[in-house]
Amino acid sequence: MPSRPVRAGVIGFAVLALVLTGCVEAPTPTPTPTPSGSATAAPPTGPGIDLEGSADDNLAFFDLVNTELIAAGGALDGRAFIDNLVNAGYPKSDMEVTPDRTSIDLAADNIQFAIRINGTCLIGQYGNIGYASTTGVLLSTGRCLVGSTRPIDW
Repeated sequence: MPSRPVRAGVIGFAVLALVLTGCVEAPTPTPTPTPSGSATAAPPTGPGIDLEGSADDNLAFFDLVNTELIAAGGALDGRAFIDNLVNAGYPKSDMEVTPDRTSIDLAADNIQFAIRINGTCLIGQYGNIGYASTTGVLLSTGRCLVGSTRPIDW
């Protein structure tokens, strides 16, 4: 059996080890920065306006602009479509729109609107049929729409 001073030394050492263990600070984990999606993400890609292109080159953007307007609700008359297309970058001077009212002053079931672009036409229609669009060639009249259109004088 060890002598009393040896036991006291071993016990003292054990107590000292326990005390010192409690004083040692565990390393604090350093958070690893996570990459933010916006810092490295590429800008969203999608259809865009191409004023040097044809109607076919612009149809996807034309549809996007018009369907976003429809989804937003509000007044969906000829002026709303024309103003929205102007805000998207198309020149108002190249646009046509049919009247919002019939000859007997009833709300038109459908309105048509068009943009002349480099000898071609973007044509949209909205009303009781929902939304539809197409492209075509410029008519011999220099217009896109057949029939009565109203002046875009606002």
